[in-house]
Amino acid sequence: MCGTTEQGHAIRLSSSSSENVSSDARSNGATRNLSSDAVVNLDHGDPTIFETYWRNMGDKCTVMIPGYQSLSYFADTKSLCWFLEPKLEESIKNLHNVVGNAVVDDNYIVVGTGSSQLIQAALYALSPPDQPKPASIVCAAPYYSCYKEMAEFLRSELYKWEGDAHTFDKEGPYIEMVTSPNNPDGVCREAVVKKDGGKRVHDLAYYWPQYTPITAPADYDIMLFTVSKCTGHAGSRLGWALVKDKEVAKKMVTFMTISTIGVSKESQHRAAKILEVISNGCKDLKSPNGNIIDNFFHYGQSILTKRWDKLRNTLKHSRVFSLAKYPVKYCHFTQDLSEAHPAFAWIKSKDKIDDCEKLFRGHKVLTRSGKRFGSDPKYVRVSMVSKEEDFELFIKRLSSLNNLNIISAA
Repeated sequence: MCGTTEQGHAIRLSSSSSENVSSDARSNGATRNLSSDAVVNLDHGDPTIFETYWRNMGDKCTVMIPGYQSLSYFADTKSLCWFLEPKLEESIKNLHNVVGNAVVDDNYIVVGTGSSQLIQAALYALSPPDQPKPASIVCAAPYYSCYKEMAEFLRSELYKWEGDAHTFDKEGPYIEMVTSPNNPDGVCREAVVKKDGGKRVHDLAYYWPQYTPITAPADYDIMLFTVSKCTGHAGSRLGWALVKDKEVAKKMVTFMTISTIGVSKESQHRAAKILEVISNGCKDLKSPNGNIIDNFFHYGQSILTKRWDKLRNTLKHSRVFSLAKYPVKYCHFTQDLSEAHPAFAWIKSKDKIDDCEKLFRGHKVLTRSGKRFGSDPKYVRVSMVSKEEDFELFIKRLSSLNNLNIISAA
């Protein structure tokens, strides 16, 4: 777990801490044990799968922040995104260049409180303010369940949620959310709507080597990333956008300024250090003395591969559930052929089982129904990035479900 401790007049931000661990912390940490009848919550994509890695890294990511530091709202008054810490900007650029998953040159970087805030900022920036009708927001189903909630929450007159991009046929301005790899099914996607008058926001939260092969640097008008899915530090609430158009970037910064007057500097300093450590680990791997254990992405890919292998073996001869397969592609980061190992499993129930989420809930496994993603309730999304004990208990219950006569009982 990540924590803060006071030392004199400084705040110590660490990626791990083994000192003064309370019983409450232990119950939420690596030593937590689940009872056999515990409820397994795999509804959320809480990326605690990476906790063991960061514990083993010790103090490599520790950041000391003196009490006098970061008092000002401003980070760099000469920058378009005036609250973006220069060190974080440097770390973001270095990481993308090392991984090769996005073009950073000639792009403006806008930092936000997670990619959720950046999505709303992008919708605000791209919606024409002088149109008689709101811009349509669409995304190909199955789409990320929170897009609809975010588009409708403020009841804005600038934009309106219109659902599945495959069936969208309205005239006028539109904004298409393109999620690649997709949440919930892990498929790499392109834009669907080809009509004039449209803008696109590419949500690339999962376009990192632990989840999918890096086939080419992404190069789109607006690209969104987040620390939570890149490094696992969801609690830091930090994301960034790579934006080509200066005026769009300015409008996004305006949104941030009005809504939160910038982004926490403590989170930025911490994220900058973590991204720097990851980048250095990737570079060190290329040296003769490089250690693959220090490479965060190789670690993440390894543990997710093991989980996906175990899940596929469990469902290999299942008469109850089915699981999609992913094509093998060449990854320029690992310089090897591999398939995707997404952060979520998109599981479909067979035959007479019409509500897959209800079935799992009845066996104390919480999932997210396909209905939330604009899809069929025969599907559920299951998190693959939980703690190890949650995943193992899920696999145990999944095996039991496979052995039950569910088809006739449904």
